[in-house]
Amino acid sequence: MTRLHVLRVFAGRDGRGGNPLGVFLDGMTIQPDRRQEVAVDLGFSETVFVDDAADGAIRIFTPGRELPFAGHPTVGTAWLFRETGAPATTLRPPAGDVPFRHDAERTWIRARPEWVHPILIEQLASSDAVEGHPPQEMGEPGRYVWAWIDKGKGVLRSRYFATDVGILEDEATGAAAVVMGALLGRPITIRQGVGSEILVGPEAGGTVEIGGRVELVETREYVQPQ
Repeated sequence: MTRLHVLRVFAGRDGRGGNPLGVFLDGMTIQPDRRQEVAVDLGFSETVFVDDAADGAIRIFTPGRELPFAGHPTVGTAWLFRETGAPATTLRPPAGDVPFRHDAERTWIRARPEWVHPILIEQLASSDAVEGHPPQEMGEPGRYVWAWIDKGKGVLRSRYFATDVGILEDEATGAAAVVMGALLGRPITIRQGVGSEILVGPEAGGTVEIGGRVELVETREYVQPQ
């Protein structure tokens, strides 16, 4: 038995949306060869196992596979580190070092777009077309569709069908936001899912900063599958 924190990451201004995330701060209590099984059992789009809270070492699993980097897991874990007093100021997933910071409303992380697993990005004609885009079958390549809501203000609408990693539709996708920041080369606000919000800003040196609101849903004891 180990303690699980369940968060909502990238919640909107009205409290809607936010992508559920499971975080085990004592991740070393779950053996590496059991982590994929645990991620499947929980069913979140991602689950984080913290191997060293002082160093910031983490591992990230979807129901389909491990990812070297992902956005909403790093934003959520960074927020939880602050809330629980963990000493690290940088997260270290397999892809590389992910610095983080906090302001009065949001938690921010900085990452590199080349760390992101392949995502097929498609711009559609309108936000209505994004809203009406049909789902796709599990196992198909992931597809991220988007359109401008207000190009002048840098606000866009998106949906992400992450069917290649075992997720029918992702509520809020920080990794794709990193790619979009690099692709568009300007600050943007992403409205995704039923109400999630991701703020994005390209940084010097080819990195992209993303930020959003995080909320604690619950903390509970978790019993590993037998």
